[in-house]
Amino acid sequence: MAKTKELSKDTRNKIVDLHQVGKTESAIGKQLGLKKSTVGAIIRKWKTYKTTDNLPRSGAPRKISPRGVKMITRTVSKNPRTTRGDLVNDLQRAGTKVTKPTISNTLRRQGLKSCSARRVPLLKPVHVQARLKFAREHLDDPDEDWENVIWSDETKIELFGKNSTRRVWRTKNAELHPKNTIPTVKHGGGNIMLWGCFSAKGPGRLIRVKERMNGAMYREILSENLLPSARALKMKRGWVFQHDNDPKHTARATKEWLRKKHFKVLEWPSQSPDLNPIENLWRELKVRVAQRQPQNITALEEICMEEWAKIPATVCENLVKTYRKLLTSVIANKGYITKY
Repeated sequence: MAKTKELSKDTRNKIVDLHQVGKTESAIGKQLGLKKSTVGAIIRKWKTYKTTDNLPRSGAPRKISPRGVKMITRTVSKNPRTTRGDLVNDLQRAGTKVTKPTISNTLRRQGLKSCSARRVPLLKPVHVQARLKFAREHLDDPDEDWENVIWSDETKIELFGKNSTRRVWRTKNAELHPKNTIPTVKHGGGNIMLWGCFSAKGPGRLIRVKERMNGAMYREILSENLLPSARALKMKRGWVFQHDNDPKHTARATKEWLRKKHFKVLEWPSQSPDLNPIENLWRELKVRVAQRQPQNITALEEICMEEWAKIPATVCENLVKTYRKLLTSVIANKGYITKY
């Protein structure tokens, strides 16, 4: 039998109103175009419960007992990489037979859902301490200081490609807890490599690195692009250059070259891409490039250059304006990776 359409609240209230003025169930049914049995059921509910609203339904009993719920919640809290199959087996050994969807539904009611583990740089204790030191030392720096920094980095952009994922059980806003992330090392795959820089005033130069980069090539890139970028961005006297601790950047010859050019360099904690706001620009660039769907390497390079030039200066300005908030997040996260 097909399921009948539920009466609206207005209709149910009208039935009660007509009943209270003395009309019979048959008369109400004829007036509203309803069956007598339907009218009678509404009136009986009103007499019994003093309401015509739908009452809570008990539903089927939970398959997992409160004790079992505590057990699997405790298990995934200790080890977020626990699979549903593992939890099914744990409960079966305890005498409860359930399916994987039941596990998912139960954990979701506890505020836990299966998510892809984030890939983040591998942080050793020395890295964590260096990140905390950097954040604490610069937390009270005025905004004007950050506005006078040229941020730089390299990135690889893929023409096509997919990244493998791994799922973890976690609560909301816990995606960057060390237990919920996958450590990675820098640069894993891609089709073209780019070097770029920016400041609070807008994007600087962006170039493609066509060969495997070494120290000499890196110094050549800086020689041809860093100072022109500073001039184009109208940096103030005493501006500071930021780059990470890649071996090419920290090589003795590179340090000496920077010293001779009288460039001030921001001391940087290793394994800290989240502290570099250019990562946000790389993400912006990759989204823009993906939307245009380049079909070959030549098109990929051209589109990268076009889309980089289109990034508004206001985007760059906002990234730098919120830098103090980023440092606060590092301290709050005890030196571990934050959202960038």
